[in-house]
Amino acid sequence: MKILITGGAGFIGSHLCDALLQNNENHITVLDNLSLGRLANIEHLSGNGNFEFIQGDILDEGFVSDVFAKSNFEIVFHLAANSDIAISHTKPEVDVNNTFLTTYRVLEMMRIYGVRKIVFASTSAIYGDPAGKKLTENFGPLLPVSHYGASKLASEAIISSYVANYQIQAWIVRFPNVVGERATHGAIFDFIRKAYKNHIFLEVLGNGEQNKPYVYVKDLVEAILFVWNNTSDQINIFNIGVDSRTKVKEMAEIVLKEAGLDREIRFTGGNTGWIGDVPEFEYDLTKIQNLGWKAKHSSTEAVRKAVQQILLLTPQIINL
Repeated sequence: MKILITGGAGFIGSHLCDALLQNNENHITVLDNLSLGRLANIEHLSGNGNFEFIQGDILDEGFVSDVFAKSNFEIVFHLAANSDIAISHTKPEVDVNNTFLTTYRVLEMMRIYGVRKIVFASTSAIYGDPAGKKLTENFGPLLPVSHYGASKLASEAIISSYVANYQIQAWIVRFPNVVGERATHGAIFDFIRKAYKNHIFLEVLGNGEQNKPYVYVKDLVEAILFVWNNTSDQINIFNIGVDSRTKVKEMAEIVLKEAGLDREIRFTGGNTGWIGDVPEFEYDLTKIQNLGWKAKHSSTEAVRKAVQQILLLTPQIINL
């Protein structure tokens, strides 16, 4: 199968490449502008004859049209997006351009060149702040509190309209917080960097009681492919996650323990870490579990495993 992965040099995308290339019948083309992705994530695939990397910007219509014109893609895994929620508070255009308009551009290329299948990486951020309610795929109204969540929700909406108008089939998978090796930002990343730079205390945004599910990246990729291979509706929407959650203060404690560092944990106060942060949410995973999938790692196991992996890159993290 000829597969295009947008954002394939990124954290999640590179793990998806690894999984898909286990099937020797798949030919993978990665399209990434390397704004967040890294060549180091995919350099181990450079000698694989079924793998191709193309650097470029999806928003460049002429460029991306050439990519589609030269290949007969059968499916697009669309992961390209801004994945740093906090940054778009001061620069809303980051998510409008890199999260929503990239989706529109991919869909247009699919329409023009006859590609009929898309797997879309969505997010729990589309649900907004659910105020203690457990989130099912049918939860509503959907009122995002971040530009990232709003742009992902807008992407889901335009995918729906393209499905209805152009006989496209879609898989929409909504992730919670994803952790693991090759991550480039996020709370774990920030805690490790702060802890090594400040020998007295570790600053934690908010009150530390923020409580969310964290899914290990390899579990996530397994779930994406499981949903894709085992559902066949015109639009297939699934929450992907774990049954457990981890508090931010617990994450900070795990970082210090695994790093062998003695630091006081200081909280900045308030129940959110930044504007657009959702302090607490919980997925209802009945739909995907009834399909037959469950994560191998709990939330806290995923966090600990991610910390251990990221600590191997400590010198690079500190110097960022």
